[in-house]
Amino acid sequence: MAVFTLPRPSLSRALVITRREIRDGLRDWRIIAPILVLTLFFPALMNFTAARLMAFVTDYGAPVIGDRLIPFLLMIVGFFPTSVSLVIALESFVGEKERHSLEPLLSSPLTDLQLYIGKTIAASLPPLVAAYLGIVVYLTGLYIALRWVPTFQLLLQIVLLTTVQATVMVSGAVVISTQTTSVRAANLLASFIIVPMALLVQGESVVMFWARYDVLWVIIIGLVFVNVVLVRMGARLFNREELLGHELDEINLRAAWRVVRREFVGDAAGSPVRWYRREIPRALGRLRWPVAMMVLAVAAGFGLGVRYAAVFQLPPSLIDFRISAAGLREQLEQFGLFSVSGAGRVFFQNVRAVLIAAALGTFTIGVLGIVVLMLPMALVGYFMGQMSLAGLDPLLFFTAFILPHGLLEVPAVILVGAATIRLGASLLAPPPGKTVGDGWLTALADWLKVFLGLVLPLLVGAAFLEVYVTPNVLIALLGR
Repeated sequence: MAVFTLPRPSLSRALVITRREIRDGLRDWRIIAPILVLTLFFPALMNFTAARLMAFVTDYGAPVIGDRLIPFLLMIVGFFPTSVSLVIALESFVGEKERHSLEPLLSSPLTDLQLYIGKTIAASLPPLVAAYLGIVVYLTGLYIALRWVPTFQLLLQIVLLTTVQATVMVSGAVVISTQTTSVRAANLLASFIIVPMALLVQGESVVMFWARYDVLWVIIIGLVFVNVVLVRMGARLFNREELLGHELDEINLRAAWRVVRREFVGDAAGSPVRWYRREIPRALGRLRWPVAMMVLAVAAGFGLGVRYAAVFQLPPSLIDFRISAAGLREQLEQFGLFSVSGAGRVFFQNVRAVLIAAALGTFTIGVLGIVVLMLPMALVGYFMGQMSLAGLDPLLFFTAFILPHGLLEVPAVILVGAATIRLGASLLAPPPGKTVGDGWLTALADWLKVFLGLVLPLLVGAAFLEVYVTPNVLIALLGR
């Protein structure tokens, strides 16, 4: 991925915009008041909460809960002030357009990239400074009340995490601000930033309470990558003429349907055979790189499962497959296997998982869609690792439990994941000559081609294999 750099004269011009924006923002009490409250009052509240909870859990003999809670509150203290950056960034372009103050700025000799970089830095700096001050206030209060001092690694992780989360929110919000024509529309589209960030904070809270601080480095690196992608996307899509030319946000469902239908049918109208011969290969040809990325993601999920098998090892008594063939068949029948209704349930669950992954991928530029589809292979790797730790053959587990239906299910996961990646990537780099909306609708048509033409048939076949073939292989290999 290409990363651009600004020469010194260009950067100095961009900083002119930054100074102007910060100076104007500091005059607005609606921006300053929340920053001051989140910088001074919120850390003090978290100090009070941490002290009371430490005393409470210590009285009940569970100080470990307090030890895990204090770093979590440190992360929250750094995150909350940065949420103000979302409001500032959303108004960076579209707010000025509504106030009719954007035209003189866009008529200046500054380039589009200088305007974009200057606005992005201006939206990031005040909330970040407030977040850093809040962390200092929180740590000072903790040292006075509890004599608690974080390790250097934990403090560095929290500062870096706060920084990259703020810049990701700002980069995404600036992209939204440049592509909408009203503050109301920008606020509605902000859910594409708020929802993934809220889910991320929940995931980080789990990491903090389990004290798996090494995972925070993975999150930080991932956010840096997302930030680079969003900045590149914003710099590519920003155009001052288009920004001034947009007059009305309009959702034309009929026109969108016509685009999807035209791209989905192609030149094979009325002939399913010709559609399979022409449109499916065309769609697959546009998924070469997404398929490669999905293969790597599935392999990474498998590797993570194997790695954490040793960290969260199961008792050996739970990994005992010594059972008679008749008893094993009876237990499998109780789970609804060897029946058409069982195949229907398996198919429904797989389709539901695919649709959830696609929906989450739409909100997160494909990222959460990949994560959801990685989970099954992570579980496979985990249980194969458990088999190895118990002294059993992990390949036996794979052959008995996964291989028969996995021959169809894994390719289906890779294909739908690749189509979801392209669906999210279409927002970052629309095809030449197409708008962001038309590019996304074209990618949606390709997603439907792959889903209806390939993934659904593969999932039907995998469901029948899972309820009829896999159990028989399981009985033959593991039954006594």
